[in-house]
Amino acid sequence: MDYLAANWLEVIGVVSGLLCVLLLIKQNALTFPLGLLYALVTVIVVARSNLYADVILNAYYVLMNAYGWYYWLYGGEAIRDDGHLPPQPISRNLCLALMAITVLGSLSMAYVLGSFTAADLVYADSFTTVASFVAMWMTARKLLASWAAWFVIDVVQIAVYLVKGATSDPGLYLYAGLYTVYLGMAVIGWRAWRRTMVSDNAPMHAAG
Repeated sequence: MDYLAANWLEVIGVVSGLLCVLLLIKQNALTFPLGLLYALVTVIVVARSNLYADVILNAYYVLMNAYGWYYWLYGGEAIRDDGHLPPQPISRNLCLALMAITVLGSLSMAYVLGSFTAADLVYADSFTTVASFVAMWMTARKLLASWAAWFVIDVVQIAVYLVKGATSDPGLYLYAGLYTVYLGMAVIGWRAWRRTMVSDNAPMHAAG
């Protein structure tokens, strides 16, 4: 109880993060305003643990949640089905391009953070940051493959938070637990979106 009282911002982040993903699985556009709250709280939480790449990431989340909110409500006119924006597959070329961006961006960010800041775990933190930039854009565009990207990110992020939880004050154990739950939710989200694509028999145009 003392831990929860001392880390109330982390508690808010965990609760809002879980609700955000639940709404995302259900394809509810309200996931995005909740995501805004989660991102703002997380900026403060990770800044206290010197995870500077995560600070940049969550500042970006603020912008992408606003964009995703707009796109899910009003975008993608060519692929809407009776006003509903269905999940979409990803083209091979776009998938390869996003993978290349993730690798090159992660290495570049790790070099900068390792050379010019006191950031910890620069390679792992940079990978989860750049990969999350990409995955968040995929989510905003409602690409099914975004769930696979989030699954990989969650595995690495759990390791980062467990290491930081053991070495920093305050720790990040609640966030490590949150990302463990995210792993299962990523699988559930993939299956739920995939069922929607099949059951709706909606026209699916591979993005890219």
